[in-house]
Amino acid sequence: MSEKKFPEQTCVLVTGGAGFIGSHTVVELLKQGYNVVIVDNLSNASIKVLDRIAQIVGEKAAQRLAFYQADVSDRDALERVFHEHPIDRVIHFAGFKAVGESVKKPIEYYANNLGTTLALVDVMRKHGCKSIIFSSSSTVYGDPDELPLTEKSPKKPATNPYGWTKWMIEQILSDLWTADPEWDVVLLRYFNPIGAHPSGLMGEDPKGIPNNLVPYVAQVAIGKRALVHVYGNDYPTHDGTGVRDYIHVMDLASGHVAALAWMNGRTGVEIFNLGTGKGSSVLDVIKAFSKACGRDIPYKIEARRSGDIAENYANCDKAAREMGWKAKYTIEDMCRDSWNWQSHNPNGYEDEA
Repeated sequence: MSEKKFPEQTCVLVTGGAGFIGSHTVVELLKQGYNVVIVDNLSNASIKVLDRIAQIVGEKAAQRLAFYQADVSDRDALERVFHEHPIDRVIHFAGFKAVGESVKKPIEYYANNLGTTLALVDVMRKHGCKSIIFSSSSTVYGDPDELPLTEKSPKKPATNPYGWTKWMIEQILSDLWTADPEWDVVLLRYFNPIGAHPSGLMGEDPKGIPNNLVPYVAQVAIGKRALVHVYGNDYPTHDGTGVRDYIHVMDLASGHVAALAWMNGRTGVEIFNLGTGKGSSVLDVIKAFSKACGRDIPYKIEARRSGDIAENYANCDKAAREMGWKAKYTIEDMCRDSWNWQSHNPNGYEDEA
């Protein structure tokens, strides 16, 4: 059961805590007084993130952070973490996350994303830790019947292996609670995370060609890439381009802290959408980023991509009602902070700040 504790008495294990969303969440957890342990194999992250976290939160708060470079599927490594720290809660980010790559490498995606989760919850159970927040995704809703999407909207068949792993892990964690009602499970369904820490010290650092729109736009803005490819301008939206619910990574981080406070002392399975409740088109994002960097971002209209849907945005009333959480940042804020990060770190964490 999720024993009720104050933040300073609570030790939170954050898998994938050196990654984009994980690192921003760790900053918020440390600011709120939590003790934090990161387990990350650094396959899609940089060790330099730890220094940046310390710079942001200060030396004293940084002393409450421990880091283990290990794979979450490595049970021996997890055992060591649970032996050395009194883990109370787990926030589970670790996993492969590129939609396109998942189509080309389905075995790797299923093995990694499901394997790490199964190893993690098994070790948690063994150590009497039955409290987990899972980073799920709006992809589980598929092509929506109606908008905005609420937590009661039906889950649809996924359109790619990445989406299926999120779908299946939600099911695994729900089944876990059915088998043992002492479990406390929160499934956070993110919409489209963008932005960066306002300090410019932390942000998204994709390896190779970015899979997501904003990091790609940022690389065009800085001159690394020639133009943005806009896939489809004949959707039934206000300007013909695809509409998505973009959420600032800082809002997403505060959503995890709110979920941690909400689940304190509870049991059960609960689902929350984390988005802004507003849709922005691809061209809206390009326009906002052009304003942030002070120059026009060149783009080219291409044919639609198969599997893409016209619109997707959230109703987040439940998170506001239950957890007292609401997104605060606008699309302009998100693009401003992304540009601040990209312009000060043109090669991501490879450049020293």
